[in-house]
Amino acid sequence: MWAAFVLLVTGLLLWLHLHEVPAERACHSFFAYSPMGGHLPSCGYSAFTDANNLFNLLGEALGFSCVAVAAWAGGALLGRELESGTAELAWTQSVSPARWLAAKLTTAAVPVAAGGALLALLFGWAWSSDRDSLVSNWTYDRVFIPRGPLLPALLLLGLAVGALAGIALRRTLPALGAAAAVTLVVRLYLRKAWTPLHGPLHGFWPVQLLATAMVLALAAAATVGAFCLLRRRAR
Repeated sequence: MWAAFVLLVTGLLLWLHLHEVPAERACHSFFAYSPMGGHLPSCGYSAFTDANNLFNLLGEALGFSCVAVAAWAGGALLGRELESGTAELAWTQSVSPARWLAAKLTTAAVPVAAGGALLALLFGWAWSSDRDSLVSNWTYDRVFIPRGPLLPALLLLGLAVGALAGIALRRTLPALGAAAAVTLVVRLYLRKAWTPLHGPLHGFWPVQLLATAMVLALAAAATVGAFCLLRRRAR
């Protein structure tokens, strides 16, 4: 599902950059220099095909994708195995609880972070190249989050929160709901933490890197908490 999501967003970004935005530019240029003059509403796009609207929609989806990752991690990755007893069975073999959790998180973190990094690169490239056709400012979350390393950092945070919820609740549905809810609240709260930075830190990258460091610190804390809780529960 994650691979399908990455491929879908990648295809949409390439389609917008290579086809839709150039078509809108050409249409606007034609009417701007036509004898009738002005930008006439005859370019044939709607609210669902307008490049700016679609860029904003993709940006919002990417900005909140960490919630879906958290729900999956809490419910399917860990909660289900702990609820069914599969994890305990593995611990009785040659795999220790810590090693089991490390393998689970590593196997999930690599594709999640790699896919997030790829989408961030593509989104940043497309948005920077097509800024003349877009309305959104870089300070908006739908642009600020998916343009840089903050996106994969948020995905890793969702994974860590999901792991912590799965170990704490040990049941699929409660862990899924708790992980999604906590990640959503943290995601909304973090906006209040990095928004004031737009003033003292001038430019996109200083704010982006500081916000990324904040998120990675939270992800590391949640990961450590998951290992500590697992150690106590496995005794």
